[in-house]
Amino acid sequence: MAAFGVRASVRAVVNLKEKRRFPSRAALILTPAAVKRVKELLTAKPECIGLKIGVRSRGCSGLTYTIDYAEEKSKLDEEVIQDGVRVIIDQKAQLTLLGTEMDFVDSKLSSGFVFNNPNIKATCGCGESFSV
Repeated sequence: MAAFGVRASVRAVVNLKEKRRFPSRAALILTPAAVKRVKELLTAKPECIGLKIGVRSRGCSGLTYTIDYAEEKSKLDEEVIQDGVRVIIDQKAQLTLLGTEMDFVDSKLSSGFVFNNPNIKATCGCGESFSV
């Protein structure tokens, strides 16, 4: 991760003779701990098809994550299926969450999902909200 204020020079070369397809960034990647926790949560709610992740305006930095049980997938929502669990990304949160790693951390003081988001530009002091 580059430090603030440091810019790297990048040079791109286009080769017209050959077409390459590079894999696109995953919408969301779940760690094994997150997969395990999502499975535990969904076992208690068999009527739900997965978890739905979104963002909403809140906090001192502007945005915060939301996690709810999903009973259906909207037409424009993004769906991530990994290791047998299904996570649905709300259409309004897709660009914000692109390339994010979702982890689950369980410590003596707290437990919860942690989002390692490469798109975040700033966070508030308490870590509850962010801006992109």
